[in-house]
Amino acid sequence: MSVDSYKPLLLITGPAGAGRATAIRILEDMGFEAVDNLPMHLLPRLLAGGPVKRPLAIGVDTRTRGFDPTTIINILQSQNKNPPTLVFMDCDEETLLRRFTETRRRHPLAPNDAPILGIRREIELLHGLRERADILIDTSDFSPHDLKAEMARIFDYEHANNLAVSVQSFSYKRGTPRGVDMIIDCRFLQNPHWEAGLREMNGKDKPVADFVEADPLFEAFFNQLSEMCRLLLPAYRAEGKSYFSIGLGCSGGKHRSVCVTEKLANLLADDDWQVSIRHRELDRQAQALATLKGNTPK
Repeated sequence: MSVDSYKPLLLITGPAGAGRATAIRILEDMGFEAVDNLPMHLLPRLLAGGPVKRPLAIGVDTRTRGFDPTTIINILQSQNKNPPTLVFMDCDEETLLRRFTETRRRHPLAPNDAPILGIRREIELLHGLRERADILIDTSDFSPHDLKAEMARIFDYEHANNLAVSVQSFSYKRGTPRGVDMIIDCRFLQNPHWEAGLREMNGKDKPVADFVEADPLFEAFFNQLSEMCRLLLPAYRAEGKSYFSIGLGCSGGKHRSVCVTEKLANLLADDDWQVSIRHRELDRQAQALATLKGNTPK
């Protein structure tokens, strides 16, 4: 089947509070036909209907009647002609707990207990589906606007016979980002943090970028990183992958990884890839500052 005639079929799941229902609504606004919480015994019949004529998103979670992760995996493995893409909406435990606390919702797996018990039960129950997922979207640091933008980047099939590429910087001190396909460690480069005039700047500022790029190892490193991406991305696209994420880390996620992320994303964009940029630590800092000012981004 050609890319032009292909219509995506998505199966979306994830823990309660991670944004699955919001993602379904976003996809519906994008032109997808949406079916949410379809009883499990009807799922094989829906998937057996053959190639879909318009994009279709099916949502299932632990509230779905007859929900069973093993059954879902077996159903996915049995679909040879038109297998759905399994999308897992993920979120860290701390953020899930905060969301349940703020909304005072009961957790579906612990309606009469503390939400944290239900959250942990659900994470354990969904572990196999998370490992099996074709696309993992971590919403821990996302606002509704961020999620909408991310869904559009990944699933805008009207413009996508291309692979959607996400390039993001992060700090190793805060852990590696979840759901990233490839991680590159930038900590071997000279660190602007130890230069008093550069410490308060970040990798998007030209003096910092000039300092990082002046490292004797930078040119060879970046050339080989670029060539590796140019080799691998077309192969992933040919394999049918619709989304590929690259994480670049350094100690603080402020200087070296930001600089390399910006430079790599610009290079890939110049190569006509559909690229999005995210700086995890800078974004968190901006959100915290906005919250202190009483002006949380919408």
